[in-house]
Amino acid sequence: MKVDLIVTNARVYTVNDSFTVAESFAVQDGKFVDVGTNKEIASKYISDEVVDSGGNPVYPGFNDAHCHFFGYGMNLMQYADLAGTENQDNIFKKLQEHYSRAGGEWLLGRGWDQNLWPEKEFPDNQRLNEMFPKIPVYLIRIDGHAGWCNARALELAGITSKTKIDGGEVLLKNGQPTGVLIDNAMELVFKKIPEPTLELKIKALLAAQQNCMEVGLTSVTDCGLPKEIILLMDSLQKRGLLIMRINAMMEPSEENLEYFMKKGPYVTESLQVRTIKLYADGALGSRGAYLLSDYSDDPGNRGLLMNKASYFESICRKAYDANFQVATHCIGDGANRFILNIYGKFLKEKNDRRWRIEHAQVVHPDDLQLFGKYSVIPSIQATHATSDMLWADERLGAERIKTAYTYQQLLAQNGWLPNGTDFPVEGINPALTFFASVFRKNTQGLPKKGFQMENALTREQALRSMTIWAAKASFEEQKKGSIEPGKSADFVMLDTDLMNCREDEIMKTKVLKTALGGEVVYKTGN
Repeated sequence: MKVDLIVTNARVYTVNDSFTVAESFAVQDGKFVDVGTNKEIASKYISDEVVDSGGNPVYPGFNDAHCHFFGYGMNLMQYADLAGTENQDNIFKKLQEHYSRAGGEWLLGRGWDQNLWPEKEFPDNQRLNEMFPKIPVYLIRIDGHAGWCNARALELAGITSKTKIDGGEVLLKNGQPTGVLIDNAMELVFKKIPEPTLELKIKALLAAQQNCMEVGLTSVTDCGLPKEIILLMDSLQKRGLLIMRINAMMEPSEENLEYFMKKGPYVTESLQVRTIKLYADGALGSRGAYLLSDYSDDPGNRGLLMNKASYFESICRKAYDANFQVATHCIGDGANRFILNIYGKFLKEKNDRRWRIEHAQVVHPDDLQLFGKYSVIPSIQATHATSDMLWADERLGAERIKTAYTYQQLLAQNGWLPNGTDFPVEGINPALTFFASVFRKNTQGLPKKGFQMENALTREQALRSMTIWAAKASFEEQKKGSIEPGKSADFVMLDTDLMNCREDEIMKTKVLKTALGGEVVYKTGN
């Protein structure tokens, strides 16, 4: 039989139920048609396109189960990159460089993290006011749950010392706004930022796609999108410009609910819309995560719930009745308990609705069993553990930190879990996800013995969480996520065998080829 493509002489990690390792496979019309030994495939198929892997490993295309694909692209277009800055002086220098290069009505940036600074305290806007007295400045914290603004931005948003907002906070110093806004308060400034052009949005999506293909990502779940961006993605996919497979979670606006839920889940070959993304609380780094008891380093503060129970129950009722999935951001143990109990009112018992908790970072031991009881899926991001571990114990204390980032305990509840990065909060490279999952170390190799290693994933579990389990979390396990006949021929060839290499080799892993539907969309040297 003549086929479109044969890959041979490889170490093919099929990630099927038996975790079979093969040598060769054949592709026809964008699907895997057969998998086996070199001899078996060569005896049954011929092709004008034969790729000799040279013994290199091949995996299913990697799938980031929780990210902000469009937001990442917009960051590439508009925002000064402040990630990893170790002091405020470096931030001010980057802002000056960015604005002198890009200009614009606003100065935007993302990635600052006060936990990396010597003082480890939230900043104020005195220096921003001095440097940019007339240009509004809006800088998003690394986790997306705090903003840092100058006085001009606060003025445009109408924010004063008396401003109050449910689920958010305007931080004050000596009775005046510091410029730091927590969670829902950020929206007051964000909505004043001029709408980017359609051309810029398209450039952002295509730039994000290119970077993802270069690291072996063929599928992403984009968490929390407006109708306009989802429809733009759909139109670009139909034109063949956007080929990334996207599970688009919609934000819970009335417009989204009205448009999408009336018709039921929207599913094409490359796009699906079947999930509502909610936020229960903020982030641990900005002390917006909702805890059952006070922050260890901030007595009297338990964080924030973003909305009242009635709000979440109303959305969950609509989703349940329309057979839509619900995915809720929950960081603190208070938020996880709060949402698990709300889910339980609708789900009641084990089921296959696959409602999700995004992050599930701090879960009280008494509440772990609720994930299994209601078949709720914990959607984890392993690099969050290795980014947070250097300061999370200060927030949580010596005992409560033990109940954070408990991936093995979460995995045990349903027998599977999806894994992602939350990019641009973290880097987009799946190799970093694998490394953090298995070795529980940061990119500097710390701590030397790993962070709370009892909850490290095995290599097989880590690979499954980035492929077949990520597909299962979006009801797509029959379409993709493993190298098996009938599934989309999405695969990635690496120069490193993740299943058998040394720990220090993982961080140096290079993508040799990324293929989507059997078509090579990236190769080294492109």
